[in-house]
Amino acid sequence: MKKLIIIRHAKSSWEENLSDHDRGLKTRGLQDAKLVSLQFKQLEMVPDKVLSSTAKRAKKTAEIFINNLNINNKSLIFNANLYDFSGENLVEVIKTVENDINSLMIFGHNHALTYFVNTYGDRYIENVPTSGLVVIDFQIDSWQYIKKGHTTHIMFPKDYRE
Repeated sequence: MKKLIIIRHAKSSWEENLSDHDRGLKTRGLQDAKLVSLQFKQLEMVPDKVLSSTAKRAKKTAEIFINNLNINNKSLIFNANLYDFSGENLVEVIKTVENDINSLMIFGHNHALTYFVNTYGDRYIENVPTSGLVVIDFQIDSWQYIKKGHTTHIMFPKDYRE
């Protein structure tokens, strides 16, 4: 069995005149990423590998999760193909993950993530929001043969804000 933990980057800032790839996080994004990561920590799911888009907002979100989950920084790999909005590259990246990795965490972007969770999960999600997290279990031995799985957890910041 394989477990995929998929997370959309936190709310990004448009305050500075930067390229899309170089935008950082808003204060709310920082807070939401911390909130969801601490809620997720209670599930005690530790990924074998963490992949992130190379975009600044995805990297920063990944760093927040890694710090709050006490994951070794060496587990984090930045992959330019995850700077993907359609979902095609996302699927290809997942299919190339080593088979000894049973639990994979990915930080990426919409619409790729919403497309993915609705194509490969068994619960419809209209939109994965910023800092949103979805866990899907797959009854496969190899990431290469990814197919429809079972959506086990959906964690959105709005569900935990006071």
